Amino acid sequence: MKTRIKNLREDNDLTQKQLSEFLNISQVAYSYYELNKRNIPLELLCKPADFYNTSVDYLLYRTDEIKPYLKNTKYVDKEILTCK
Repeated sequence: MKTRIKNLREDNDLTQKQLSEFLNISQVAYSYYELNKRNIPLELLCKPADFYNTSVDYLLYRTDEIKPYLKNTKYVDKEILTCK
């Protein structure tokens, strides 16, 4: 079964080497993530989501909506605080 990170990478005509360099990991480690031989650590999962302008939920098959969620904002004393 293909993973969404593989589909997104191929759709953007990128190599595993290019993505592994962006993520600062080895190409072999990245390939294990694409092949589901290893789980992507949560702290690393945000980087491809941001890179492809999608959500972590999309990468984890929790939603089929590729567009990222709108960022939540809170108004405090006329200042806007963006939740990250």
